[in-house]
Amino acid sequence: MKLKHNINPILLQFINFIILVYSFVTYIPWYIFSGSRQAIAKAKQVKAKPVNNKPGSAYRSVNSLHCLASVLYPGCDTLDKVFKYAKTKFKDKKLLGTREILKEEDEIQPSGKVFKKVILGKYTWLSYEDVYIKAVNFGNGLAALGQQPKTNIAIFCETRAEWMIAAQACFMCNYQLVTLYATLGGPAIVHGLNETEVTTIITSKELMQTKLQEIVSQVPLLRHIITVDGKPTTWSEFPKGVIVHTMASVQAMGAKADTGNKQQARPVPSDIAVIMYTSGSTGVPKGVMISHCNIIAGITGMAERIPNLGEKDIYIGYLPLAHVLELSAELVCLSHGCRIGYSSPQTLADQSSKIKKGSKGDVTTLKPTLMAAVPEIMDRIYKNVMNKVNEMTAFQRNLFILAYNYKMEQISKGYTTPLCDSLIFRKVRMLLGGKIRILLCGGAPLSAATQRFMNICFCCPVGQGYGLTESSGAGTIMEVWDYTTGRVGAPLVCCEIKLMNWEEGGYYNTDKPYPRGEILIGGPNVTVGYYKNEVRTKKDFSVDENGQRWLHTGDIGEFHQDGCLKIIDRKKDLVKLQAGEYVSLGKVEAALKNLPLVDNICAYASSFHSYVIGFVVPNQKELAELARKKGFKGTWEEICSSPEMEKEVLKVLAEAAMAANLEKFEIPVKIRLSPDPWTPETGLVTDAFKLKRKELTAYYQMDIDRLYGKNVK
Repeated sequence: MKLKHNINPILLQFINFIILVYSFVTYIPWYIFSGSRQAIAKAKQVKAKPVNNKPGSAYRSVNSLHCLASVLYPGCDTLDKVFKYAKTKFKDKKLLGTREILKEEDEIQPSGKVFKKVILGKYTWLSYEDVYIKAVNFGNGLAALGQQPKTNIAIFCETRAEWMIAAQACFMCNYQLVTLYATLGGPAIVHGLNETEVTTIITSKELMQTKLQEIVSQVPLLRHIITVDGKPTTWSEFPKGVIVHTMASVQAMGAKADTGNKQQARPVPSDIAVIMYTSGSTGVPKGVMISHCNIIAGITGMAERIPNLGEKDIYIGYLPLAHVLELSAELVCLSHGCRIGYSSPQTLADQSSKIKKGSKGDVTTLKPTLMAAVPEIMDRIYKNVMNKVNEMTAFQRNLFILAYNYKMEQISKGYTTPLCDSLIFRKVRMLLGGKIRILLCGGAPLSAATQRFMNICFCCPVGQGYGLTESSGAGTIMEVWDYTTGRVGAPLVCCEIKLMNWEEGGYYNTDKPYPRGEILIGGPNVTVGYYKNEVRTKKDFSVDENGQRWLHTGDIGEFHQDGCLKIIDRKKDLVKLQAGEYVSLGKVEAALKNLPLVDNICAYASSFHSYVIGFVVPNQKELAELARKKGFKGTWEEICSSPEMEKEVLKVLAEAAMAANLEKFEIPVKIRLSPDPWTPETGLVTDAFKLKRKELTAYYQMDIDRLYGKNVK
């Protein structure tokens, strides 16, 4: 994973000598003062152990070998109690922050397209006490509108402070919060709303006008729409019986409501807190029923992996709160006195699409210390930075590469590089505000190259984790002093993990040197099941003789000697070719996705054919440059449709595949170049940017037929 330079060998020897002298001179003061000795020792420690010596035994964290953790604070066994505890402890401390929009204007692009640009002000903050009062009033207001305890209420809204306030109101009043991604298509929204039989939906003005307007007539039970951001414009096509309220008016109603004589129905730990609809990577979204005790167990496990979490921390919230990773991360922060500043992918950085040139993005203003990201976002940062490195002068580029390679060697030994961090990587680190101390990563596998890049350039650990909606987002997270790549860490203190034999794929928990098999997660964080889907619940969940609930993930993993888990395959990604070889589509994609030429890739294989094909979203700048070198002229669409350019891209993919040690039968033989990116709005990827294979297959069916039109010898 080292970067290549083109420095004169004699000069390189001299530079290496200087580095050696520097390392020797600084080692003793570093050893005495840095405190990294303890980190090195911790990194080498065993982190999880099997509970017994039998094959297939469950692994537990060494910190919870005898008893799994399930409660964050004594007596706080429901989410309303957790928030009340935090409100009492951190009463006047800042909690939720939002940037004011100072100016909004249209910017006409050379192509004629009009982009909306904004200039944003400082963050304004609500304290723990402010948020608590707003949540209480909103909950009482919903009751005044007729919402009953243990009934469903939907939230279909972007990530923002009002989302969290609404959620806390529902937790307090024991309303079951149905969460839907803001990027879901019309049919998926209708499915979720009708399946849960909601009468009230919380949304924003924009989503009401762009998404709900088209489908509200298909939701016959809907009676109330609550907009979180003020009065919506008049909507003439409103069905009869549907009333639109603002969040402020419902809160005002709740503030006036007489609740003195009413005994509020507080939740118990087993009550459902959230019905979270998955992004539907394998078909129609499923509603996962998550109880109060499930969520509390999950955030208890996550919080244990973040050292020194507290009032000095600032978390930036921009991922969808309808995703279990973001909701869990924010609840962890809320329960520990951290500030949460809200953002969006369009305003996150100075270069983000909605930020007017010359003004500041959210990370620059907020300077967060904690951040969660999905691998797609980290991959983009990695490619953008490396593209800028390639545009540097030879001197600058070689200096960066030398520092990069030097730091890679040092962190692999557990050492720090303060001089490199301050002189070379400071500018890169400022892309995320300059204060990030831990990056949390989940939602999909993160490549080793991207993980190491983030470690080096952003000067912080990347806590890669593994969890599913069905496990309340909890499973494993890497410890901050573990700088290995390609692994997802040891089981959290709230759960245990075992590997079950999968004979078809050839994975056994008796394999040497590492036991392998399908990953099963057990513990109090494992959810109740799927809403109104008993068949799927019985398929994906089981209960053992001790009453322990287990989730069958469908992912294949292996346990290393220190108790850390590595994801090595996925049952649904494994395809048997015509000649009998098994191809892991995820493995093929992981080997090729980080190429500068590739923005995204989906491998495809069929049991009726003997070779792999692929759909590739090329990087426009890189492909245009390749076309120029090959003398090919044409529009972007013409370049992507050109058989000649397909062959050139295939050559690049084949070289990378061989360098990644892919087998010959795993390397794509034919590809289709897609001129359009895959975004959640297209329905081809989830909100976490995981591929929706079923939708991609349907979308490219004509290309699949063409690419498999005749056998390739």
